[in-house]
Amino acid sequence: MAALDQSQLDQLAKKLNEENQTLLREVRSQLENPDDQHRIDLLNREPGDPGDESIATALADFNLTLLDRHIDEIRDIEAALQRIRNDEYGVCIDCGVDIDFNRLQARPTAQRCIVCQEKHEREYAQEGHPKM
Repeated sequence: MAALDQSQLDQLAKKLNEENQTLLREVRSQLENPDDQHRIDLLNREPGDPGDESIATALADFNLTLLDRHIDEIRDIEAALQRIRNDEYGVCIDCGVDIDFNRLQARPTAQRCIVCQEKHEREYAQEGHPKM
C-alpha cells in the first residue's frame, strides 16, 4: 500500500464514497425520470420537421453519453474502493511508486503517478473514444 496514513486513507475513502453516492443518485434519477419530455414533444409535433427530429436525436444521444460517463465513473470509484480493501490503493500500476496524496485528493481514482499518467496520455492519445 502507498505511504498514506490512516487519516489520509479515510479521507480519500470518504470522498470516493460520497462521489459514488452522488453519481448513483444521478444515474437512478435519469433512469427513473428520463428528461425525454422535450424530445417527445418535438417528435409529436405535426408536421414532423427534420430539424426537430435531429435535435431530439441529439438530445437523446447526449443523455445516453452522460449516463454512460456516469457509469464509467462509478466503475472507476468501485475499483478504487476495492484497491483500498486489498491494500493496493495509491500505488502506480506502471512503475510501482506511491502516488502523491495531493494527486489522489484531486483524482481519488488515479491508478498512475503523474509521471506515468503523462507518459500514458502521450503514448495512447489517439486511442479510445473522443470525450465530451
